[in-house]
Amino acid sequence: MKPFRFCLATLLACCAASVCLAADLPARPVRLLLVGDSTMASNSGYGDAFCARVNRANTCLNLAKGGRSSGSFRAEGRWDEVEGLLRGSAAYRSTYVLIQFGHNDQPGKPGRSTDLQTEFPVNMARYVREVRALGGIPVLVTPLTRRSFTKGVLENNLQPWADVIRATAAQQQIALLDLNADSYAAVQAMGEDEADTLAVAPRPDTLSEAALASGKVELAGAAKSAFDRTHVGAKGAAFFSRMVMDEMKRALPESAGYFKPENEQ
Repeated sequence: MKPFRFCLATLLACCAASVCLAADLPARPVRLLLVGDSTMASNSGYGDAFCARVNRANTCLNLAKGGRSSGSFRAEGRWDEVEGLLRGSAAYRSTYVLIQFGHNDQPGKPGRSTDLQTEFPVNMARYVREVRALGGIPVLVTPLTRRSFTKGVLENNLQPWADVIRATAAQQQIALLDLNADSYAAVQAMGEDEADTLAVAPRPDTLSEAALASGKVELAGAAKSAFDRTHVGAKGAAFFSRMVMDEMKRALPESAGYFKPENEQ
């Protein structure tokens, strides 16, 4: 019986040592990948501000690019980069891929527009399937509202694209961050003047709605202004990135610990 007792004691000691060693090892980090258009991209969207809210122990990469749609992001090979990152996920506990399109999928944008009925839903569902196939966690995000008012009422011409994303998330049974609904309600509540302070540049003293609709504002005898009612500056990025973070915490409760404490944000 002595050899048996010795083996058992040795086995128990080894197990205890393994448990202690595992306890001392740092937990693998979580990774978040952002995929979308200019309203999420660096310098014009909320993506970098969102990444700044993530705990230092985790990783957040903003891969969004201006002018991209659910079709052109893939056609240009940018989705290949995302898939490459997903194939190298062994070092991460989980990889979440936040996907937001719609702005450039709208009609009138050659090389970018997608058909709302036949192409856009297919594109979004395909992104979801491919993230899952590579072991990632897909998260769909409805498009950030534009901030154009008509007689005090905020327009929401992205509603149909938001509806498709909502339906796709429900069909695929994945998390949805309804940024369109949240941002629309918030911007409508604050009104046009306050909403204009969220832009990349201050609102010019003289402007026309036609100029705003075309993007950058050109003033008579002056250089173009970066002001528009689609993209966001530092204030807008901070405002909407918090909204996305809060939505993620609600939709995916386990993600609450991925973000910095309130006093560090």
